[in-house]
Amino acid sequence: QVQLVESGGGLVQPGGSLRLSCAASGFTLEDYNIGWFRQAPGKEREGVSCISSDIVSTYYADSVKGRFTISRDNAKNTVYLQMNSLKPEDTAVYYCAAVPGPTMMFPLFVYEYNYWGQGTQVTVSS
Repeated sequence: QVQLVESGGGLVQPGGSLRLSCAASGFTLEDYNIGWFRQAPGKEREGVSCISSDIVSTYYADSVKGRFTISRDNAKNTVYLQMNSLKPEDTAVYYCAAVPGPTMMFPLFVYEYNYWGQGTQVTVSS
């Protein structure tokens, strides 16, 4: 059974950092492109970042460039999203998603991806 499980969310003050993890089971993560998405209350789900299966390509939304870093450890079947300099507008439920790689037509597009995790809440507030 294909499963993605996010962890690492929580409450953090503005300017703080969090590292999200996306652990895969039931399939070999290294064959898949992995994306991170987020959805704030009342808003559509939006792409944040993604990394290709061959680790050649990474993509970031303009709103997170320079603050977020995506990485993967295929030996641990896990992808990470390091989030620094967090802002209140980063508050959302964060999801990871997978699609067979390495080619990506629209890397930050929700409908590009086949498999989704359940999400982890990130709240940035003082």
